Amino acid sequence: MVERAKELAELGGLLERHRVVGVIGARQVGKSTLVAEYLESMDCPTHAFDLEDPQDMARLAEPMLALQDLKGLVVIDEVQRYPDLFPVLRVLADRRPSPARFLVLGSASPELLRQSSESLAGRIFYHELGGFSLEEVGVGLADRLWLRGGLPRSFLARSHKESFENRIGYVRTFLEKDLPQLGVNVSAVTMRRFWTMLAHWHGQIWNSSELARSFGVADTTVRSYLDQLTSALVVRQLLPWHENISKRQVKSPKVYIADSGVLHALLNLPERADLEAHPKSGASWEGFVLDQIIRHLGARSEECFFWATHAGAELDLLVVRGRKRLGFEIKRTTAPKVTPSMRHALADLKLDRLDVLHAGDHTFPLAENIRAVSIKHLLNDIAPL
Repeated sequence: MVERAKELAELGGLLERHRVVGVIGARQVGKSTLVAEYLESMDCPTHAFDLEDPQDMARLAEPMLALQDLKGLVVIDEVQRYPDLFPVLRVLADRRPSPARFLVLGSASPELLRQSSESLAGRIFYHELGGFSLEEVGVGLADRLWLRGGLPRSFLARSHKESFENRIGYVRTFLEKDLPQLGVNVSAVTMRRFWTMLAHWHGQIWNSSELARSFGVADTTVRSYLDQLTSALVVRQLLPWHENISKRQVKSPKVYIADSGVLHALLNLPERADLEAHPKSGASWEGFVLDQIIRHLGARSEECFFWATHAGAELDLLVVRGRKRLGFEIKRTTAPKVTPSMRHALADLKLDRLDVLHAGDHTFPLAENIRAVSIKHLLNDIAPL
């Protein structure tokens, strides 16, 4: 077992402050397990419904009758399967005094769960749960986390072979079962081709025209596919930052497969040696470290950007919260150096500091307001926001 103390504390705090809390995350990231662990510590009545269970679906055939008399905490898992629940939850959450709070779990973004955003606007707070993080498994298992990814079943598998087979099955189930349940009406074969093509594009700036030509469809079609996978929380779009400076800046997002283990499954890389020899090894490590930085900082997706100019200056990650601006470069090397691009980013973006994450053993200064930070010391040397 991997302890998720930080996530449990976050969940407890949210339930104290909000009448309805939504825990969202991709399939198999551990939402149900986390909530079950949280419920064990509760000293109030709890009621759980799993909408993949036919008996629970039958219990909720008349949702108002089933829920209105419940007290304490009501948990509804796989809520995306029953969007008609959201108007009922709005009515129940508005009662004064309210005898119950509601915790809903879903495998999609709030944008895809349209009914919740319409019916529970201003009443629900969403918390996105990812797979295991470096903070949870420990830096000593960083290489394993990179290779296998953070999906619990994959990370905890007894062997690399078992882990890889688990991820291959995950991809198939996601395409054949989960996406149709989310209302995505694209064949599993087509989406598998696109997802695999996107894996080869991992860490690059999105180019609709080029992918559309490669895929043989219209620009708008590949953009729709990208947004659907993003809404299903298996792809990350890192948005570009625009600064009012006299330089032409890139305005398309960067795309990443959200979980490094799923990326390696799509690229057919079961072993560490296969990964090290692949052309996408560096991009894979960049995406993995970027995810760990964002999660350790506690930054929201709307606070995270990349920056690039047409002249070649770029920054892998820019985190903006209030007046604070933090820059991060990710280099899979043991001897990072200051580059002209870093100096341009530091000056043009008025960064508080710029950290260069690297694969070596030590953290040390590189220049004024620029330092090299070892991935091994990320948790200690970079303070959360």
